[in-house]
Amino acid sequence: MANERPSTLGELKAAGYEVLPVRAELRKNLIAKLRAGEELFPGIVGYEETVIPQLQNAILSGQDIILLGERGQAKSRIIRSLTSLLDEWTPIIADCEIPENPYEPISPQGHALIEEHGDATPVSWMSRETRYGEKLATPDITIADLIGEVDPIKVAEGRYLSDAMTIHYGLIPHTNRGIFAINELPDLAERIQVGLLNAMEERDVQIRGHKVRLPLDVLIVATANPEDYTNRGRIITPLKDRYGSQIRTHYPQSIEHEIAIMEQEGHHFDTDEFNVVVPDYMKEIVAEVTRLARRSPDVNQRSGVSVRASVANYEAMLANALRRAIRLGEVDVVPRISDLPFVLPALQGKVELETVEDGKDQQILERLIHGGVVSVFNNLCDDASTEPIVEAFKTGISVETGEALAADRYDKLLDEVDGLKAVVQQLVGEDNRSAVQASAAEFVLEGLHLNKRLNKDTLSGPGHSVYRG
Repeated sequence: MANERPSTLGELKAAGYEVLPVRAELRKNLIAKLRAGEELFPGIVGYEETVIPQLQNAILSGQDIILLGERGQAKSRIIRSLTSLLDEWTPIIADCEIPENPYEPISPQGHALIEEHGDATPVSWMSRETRYGEKLATPDITIADLIGEVDPIKVAEGRYLSDAMTIHYGLIPHTNRGIFAINELPDLAERIQVGLLNAMEERDVQIRGHKVRLPLDVLIVATANPEDYTNRGRIITPLKDRYGSQIRTHYPQSIEHEIAIMEQEGHHFDTDEFNVVVPDYMKEIVAEVTRLARRSPDVNQRSGVSVRASVANYEAMLANALRRAIRLGEVDVVPRISDLPFVLPALQGKVELETVEDGKDQQILERLIHGGVVSVFNNLCDDASTEPIVEAFKTGISVETGEALAADRYDKLLDEVDGLKAVVQQLVGEDNRSAVQASAAEFVLEGLHLNKRLNKDTLSGPGHSVYRG
């Protein structure tokens, strides 16, 4: 396939190949995908009715874009996925420092190559993946990083400082004919933002006395956190005005979206040694904990609670279930309520608490987990179905649960507690595996305890408890 592509400017002209500006190329391919009904941004969940339509409008109108949102809202992923709207391959002048449209070179080197070789100018082909550049904005970024600088090596080779060929171009020119992203734009120093504005709007930039006019063909997109936008840094008004669309991202608006992202992003270790089963109610609990954290007055809402909290908690819960299976020689890996205390180290790293007394942070996080459990339990189980269980405990029985207990220990428990097996079967259906039923049994008992219908004594070690009437 590569051998069939034109290899010189003359062959490119003879083939009638049209090189569109980047914005026109994105627009053309977006229209084609919309007509074909193709999925535009695979892996982006929960934005189908909000962010994605706005993004499509921005591309159709050829506008530069700022994505504004808290951490963990897939801003970088959305921007990186824009490359799927570029042509699979595009021609550029070969052996040129920056990617150049063979028909319309913009750099002194590109002009010189065309002037020297004419239609024999070599052409190479650039894939869509290599047409993307990204930079995290930090206060130490310089104009040289983004735009360019005089190259001392070229000067040492004998060129004069006044020679424009001494310039070594920065990141943005090196992304010519593509998409360049600046993450956390407010962190960029204001004087650098001025240089960025010139590169986007005026197309002329001074580099060590060289006034270089570069009509760059590049889509410059940016991300910003609203907290940073207003406090830690700011975007200068002319630069903000240059961006045509400011699109607000958000956290998942439904628990189903939260779970879908959690399952999609979590690490999956394929193995034939274990059967991993995650009951729906355990997924819902993990997702609900994150959603409660986003509404909790004890959590700093300005910094946000990323979907990464759900992902990390999900992974930690599965890891503890796997550790138990390995330790006990079991094949079925099924997380239980008693695995949730082992989620705390992951959760602590993902939420920023408001000022609290020493030692209270763990209590706040435990309350979030309890809130997630009771919310899911109350959605799935009613008082009528669980009343026989409560009555059974009033006779004086007690049962022990724990993350370190073997699954078959729960088989006897289901027979001892009247009504428990019936509720468990409502939750798990026809799945009679001990590990699955043990998980459901713990869920029911903990839900009744958090609704103050059973008492619970915590024994030594996390996740080790005794339930009683």
